[in-house]
Amino acid sequence: MELTITDQLAALAHPNRLDLFRLLMRRFPDFVPAGEISRSLDLKANTASTYLGHLRQAGLISQQRQGASLRYQANVEAMTALMGTLLGGCCQNRPDVCLAAQPQGDVTMSKQVPFNVLFICTGNSARSILAEAILNQLGNGKFRAFSAGATPGNGPRPEVLSLLTAKGYDTSYLSSQSIDEFADLAPDMDFVFTVCDHAANEVCPTLPGQPMSAHWGLPDPASVEGTEAEKNLAFQQTYGLLLNRLKAFVALPFETLDKMSLQHQLDDIGRAKPGPDTTTHSLNTPLTD
Repeated sequence: MELTITDQLAALAHPNRLDLFRLLMRRFPDFVPAGEISRSLDLKANTASTYLGHLRQAGLISQQRQGASLRYQANVEAMTALMGTLLGGCCQNRPDVCLAAQPQGDVTMSKQVPFNVLFICTGNSARSILAEAILNQLGNGKFRAFSAGATPGNGPRPEVLSLLTAKGYDTSYLSSQSIDEFADLAPDMDFVFTVCDHAANEVCPTLPGQPMSAHWGLPDPASVEGTEAEKNLAFQQTYGLLLNRLKAFVALPFETLDKMSLQHQLDDIGRAKPGPDTTTHSLNTPLTD
């Protein structure tokens, strides 16, 4: 059956199906398990399955089986084609009419540094705090990093502060704060990265500046059970993964990449497999990068 624009618009017209599609767009390029989708949207499993079926039939999402689990990904090519059809048919190829607020694909990141970067995790106590501290030191003045959470805790976890202090980071400015504080009062963001799946599944407030975004999900080191050595290793591994990703991020040629190319680069960094040096940073090894 040949899909039409009305089929796709009808599939998105239901508020719950639209919420589901938005979740998958926020998580792109991840394939998200069906169970995680239903839990995140507070849907019964059979209801979520029905909505997923509608979106698949409309060609807006793709399905992948991994063992006994079904996983879903937003079909960005189909969505791009849908937007192109709307732009050509409804707006007569006038982006200044329909997409006036959207950055065009050939725009480069030519603003004056520093770039403002926000890391988001639900509790803003471990992964996002680590990323903020690493980038502020690694960026060498080219980047200014912040972190926030949807439901922030009482402050950074002591394991995080101990690890960073041992590596020579300044931790005096680190705190847990709400993402809402960045909607109005904070400087405009150039980049926003979610570093936990739960945060990526949530709808964040609209941030000024139309920042570029990507999902760099990592397991929660605070959830690891076992001996103290095993728990400390989990934080070390998280630190190593973030360090590797942020090294790749700061090395990007921002002044020569258009926004489309830069977005692909950001997504690729989030998909990169752990490198061999991910766990080699000892708790007592000073930062030399």
